[in-house]
Amino acid sequence: MTPRLAIIAAFMAVLLGGAAVSPEPPGYRMEQYRAPTPAGLTGATVVNTEQAHALWSDRRAAFIDVLARPPRPQGLPASTIWHPKPRSDIPGSIWLPDTGYGALAPVMETYFRRGLAQASAGDPGRALVFYCLKNCWMSWNAAKRAMTLGYTHVVWYRDGTDGWTAHGFPSEARQPLPRPSASE
Repeated sequence: MTPRLAIIAAFMAVLLGGAAVSPEPPGYRMEQYRAPTPAGLTGATVVNTEQAHALWSDRRAAFIDVLARPPRPQGLPASTIWHPKPRSDIPGSIWLPDTGYGALAPVMETYFRRGLAQASAGDPGRALVFYCLKNCWMSWNAAKRAMTLGYTHVVWYRDGTDGWTAHGFPSEARQPLPRPSASE
């Protein structure tokens, strides 16, 4: 679909009272990660906020946040104190920032694999819930990537922390899982 047709389709969806959605691409989304997402992900279970909350409440799944973490601004003098923006997410989640891009550097693929192994306790059949924000392709990409790595119970929570907090569910400050060095 051309960008012009995508805009027209999104506009028509809004006019007709539906939420704008994008068609499911055959591969990973490679750009414009903050845009309407597909309604589904082939091979994964898609959940709404109430369903995600039920999985969380029953502790039936591991929750994985893949929202990107902005890097230290380029050109900022080394002596300048800089603090990254804090992240609040679903309690008990693992935060694997920058793993939802369409293409990952080898060190980030290693980081993603290790994070999934930790979240699943080594069980590829354990339910893994991927999320970031509403209209964010990073969680879609990460969920799709998990399936290609052999995880069989992949859950995609489209509305992410936006939907979670809008329902008044708890959140907590989160630090990312430490990243491996480039030499690992």
